[in-house]
Amino acid sequence: MARILIAGCGYVGSALAASLVRDGHEVWGLRRRIAALPDGVHPIEADLALASSLSGLPPELDFVFYLASPAGADDALYRAAYVEGVGNLLDALESAGQRPQRVFFASSTAVYAQRAGEWVDESSSTEPRHFSGRRLLEAEQRLADGCPAATVVRFGGIYGPRRTRLVERVRTGAASYHADPPRYTNRIHRDDCVGVLRHLMQLEAAAERYLAVDCEPAPEKTVLDWLAGTLGAPPPRRAETDDPAARGNKRCRNARLLGSGYSFRYPTFREGYAAVLAGAA
Repeated sequence: MARILIAGCGYVGSALAASLVRDGHEVWGLRRRIAALPDGVHPIEADLALASSLSGLPPELDFVFYLASPAGADDALYRAAYVEGVGNLLDALESAGQRPQRVFFASSTAVYAQRAGEWVDESSSTEPRHFSGRRLLEAEQRLADGCPAATVVRFGGIYGPRRTRLVERVRTGAASYHADPPRYTNRIHRDDCVGVLRHLMQLEAAAERYLAVDCEPAPEKTVLDWLAGTLGAPPPRRAETDDPAARGNKRCRNARLLGSGYSFRYPTFREGYAAVLAGAA
């Protein structure tokens, strides 16, 4: 049985915490408000951006998962959630003399800025143009500098239970796509996020970073057409305007993750969205 801290016990973190408790681990969930934590998870009410609130971390932690998300979509909030939060947590662990076996950090494919549908992997260049990617990359570096036993997991777009905005846009005929050139999307179901993190925790020696996306980067039109056909909804509209320079467009390769032995529950968007639509996920 391991002693595990989940710092940022939200959408993915709560599902991970519940899974780890079922496995028999002792799990602490840290978040700003603790009312929504799963049964069996020890609550820690704290703010990762406020160093003074992290003085009471549980001792003898074996693993730490940093799964925080910002309180809003602006640069200051991203800096607080990621750069400052990672630094504060590492400092708190250091002050308590703790050396977890491994610290996992949930990053994002937003750190990539490729625009022409290129394939990217863990070694591809990272030159993000948007503040979100820049702050995540800064946090990744802060973690690497402060923790030799660190693994960064760059997740694609996370969907799953209760995250049905795209489904509703298709259902109502509000969805549109960019076709020239095709815009590729990289996704992963919430349950596979949990599966990936549990899998990496069990590895004898996890790598420094992994891309966590499913097995089929797909043009957004392909995804929307499939959803519309499944729902019996109107076909998606082609967007009237598009500026390829204003957005990223890449295909993320998950070969390293597959090579580590992970098997996807939902290997493509089709299986994942079918489960969402059926209410089975």
